Amino acid sequence: MKKTGLALVLLILLMGLTSPWWPTSVGHVLYEQASTWEAHLADLEKQRVDIGEMTMTLHRRENPGKEEIVLLHGYSADKSVWNRFARHLKDEFALVIPDLAGHGETGFNAAWDYSAQSQAERVVRLLDVLGIERAHVIGNSMGGFIAAQMAVHHSHRLLSATLIDPAGVASPEPSDMEIMLQQGRNPFEVSSREQFDEFFAMTMAQPPWFPDIALAAVAEKYQARQPELRAIFKGFHGQNMLDEVLSAIRVPTLILWGAQDRLIHVSSAAVWQAGIPGSELHVWQDVGHMPMMEIPAESAARVKAFVAQHSGS
Repeated sequence: MKKTGLALVLLILLMGLTSPWWPTSVGHVLYEQASTWEAHLADLEKQRVDIGEMTMTLHRRENPGKEEIVLLHGYSADKSVWNRFARHLKDEFALVIPDLAGHGETGFNAAWDYSAQSQAERVVRLLDVLGIERAHVIGNSMGGFIAAQMAVHHSHRLLSATLIDPAGVASPEPSDMEIMLQQGRNPFEVSSREQFDEFFAMTMAQPPWFPDIALAAVAEKYQARQPELRAIFKGFHGQNMLDEVLSAIRVPTLILWGAQDRLIHVSSAAVWQAGIPGSELHVWQDVGHMPMMEIPAESAARVKAFVAQHSGS
């Protein structure tokens, strides 16, 4: 992070982040600078990789001689959601954290297929280009759905799979999001700051602190992305579901869930565990949909313990 960027962040902190007269543009700068700084603390470097269909932007921690971990974000998110989690993995592993198609700096194209199966194929092509034969794959939400698709169709490329509050199976009990969808509204599609605040409260039970000006900037991005998010959601939600093929997953699998998840009900966790032979499950009682952001150190420690049992060396 450049000294000017750090100076700007410090200046904003000193001048009071809650001041109502700050323009939203300052919030965008603050959010980007903070994300860049967190990536720097995790020793992550930005790369752009051509996989043929598209050029994917990713964060990478090259660590020669160490096993690779691929981290897949959820719907509407981007690679930055893994920054704090990655800090706890950077010494023991090499890391690949892509912006998936339609997200972050990889960008959106209406012609791309956004199904979880197609997204999984792209991640495999990314591994091919990077020269990674096998990796541990960790995915949250939509990213968990993609990781599970990789486990079904490309098991020979995986050392293990960790699914964190994954989408991809029918939930025995409806979540708050599913109830809203049945009523005709997708909480990810926001038209105002008030709707964004309602949505944000659904994503985490223990969110990390964000200054209000940064949240205002993120809310603005969500409003601008409504058409894109609608297309991506249509592409993967309820498509290529895995309920009938979970038994085909034979790679070591860890399932992690937050009991307070309001986007995908925790009752889904039992479906995954019952369906995947030999899978392990852990549920945190006071955590929501994104444990890697809510409790990064604790969730990373549990992942490291699991991965250590399934090393390919």
